[in-house]
Amino acid sequence: MASGWRGILGFDYGIVQAPLGPDISGPELAAAVADAGAIGLLRLPDWPAPDRVRELIRKTRSLTSRPFGAAIVLAFPHEENLRVVLEEKLAVLQVYWGEFPRERVEEAHRAGVKVLHQVGSLEEAAKAKEAGVDGIIVQGREAGGHVIGQEGLFPLLPRVVDLVSDSGTPVIAAGGIVDGRGYAAALALGAQGVCLGTRFVATEESFAHPIYKQKLIEMSRTDYTNVFGRARWPDAPQRVLETPFYAGWKSNLSDQETEESQPIIGHSIIHGMHKDIRRFAGTVPNATATGDISSMAMYAGQGVGLIKEIIPAGEVVKRLVSEAKDVIRERLSDLK
Repeated sequence: MASGWRGILGFDYGIVQAPLGPDISGPELAAAVADAGAIGLLRLPDWPAPDRVRELIRKTRSLTSRPFGAAIVLAFPHEENLRVVLEEKLAVLQVYWGEFPRERVEEAHRAGVKVLHQVGSLEEAAKAKEAGVDGIIVQGREAGGHVIGQEGLFPLLPRVVDLVSDSGTPVIAAGGIVDGRGYAAALALGAQGVCLGTRFVATEESFAHPIYKQKLIEMSRTDYTNVFGRARWPDAPQRVLETPFYAGWKSNLSDQETEESQPIIGHSIIHGMHKDIRRFAGTVPNATATGDISSMAMYAGQGVGLIKEIIPAGEVVKRLVSEAKDVIRERLSDLK
């Protein structure tokens, strides 16, 4: 039974730390979020790496005694990684960008794992409901990183809430939310929780490169585009910071060009593997990245302009709850 404020799925709070690729939400971040009573999610590799997945899970368990989860992008090979998640009996599995039918959800349930499916449309939400998932994350176009839908969060969210109203399935809002005001607004539209990505990138425990974190607190403009990672992940648009590099290049890249024809601008170690980073690759710089960091992809949601400092992940959770309570008490409770 949740003991906090508006808890979901047995967690103290209805706050989800979005999975941040390629490895930005690692054990340190997931554990810090879990310790704060929210849902911390490891971002698992986009390739079969069962030993690495088990290592990430066990490292996280060495950092926290609280439950946490892991996330899989269904567009990439994932069966071996999924098997480890179920074997390790994590509290939560988040899935995204693909089908996860009832038989897969039931398989997770047999292992004691709850399933969150992130969707970007009413049609996807209907499939997730039919599959019997434990929660639906509704992602609006305001979100940073890869964006699966075309609708804004506030028009889509209440429609999904209405869709699942007869099932009791919790709905979690994602996209442009960074503080308690956004949390309270999502609750007013019927959500039972919120999922934040960009705000958790800008934390002490995230594995993002320091330059990337600094850009998040310096900049406020984002753009919805498809110029990054076209070869690796086709038809997967993203929202990015409008950095000087991006602003200067976005109109000069033809629709046919991909990162495969671009020069190598840096290197990184991602989930233990050494990787070249080409210009216009969809890989954000993690803490190991070297080279031309400022020319690498930097994902961010439209709420980034509200982020003013790098703080501990636990403080993010604490402030979200406190601020949302204040908004509801001071601004909404007196309305007649």
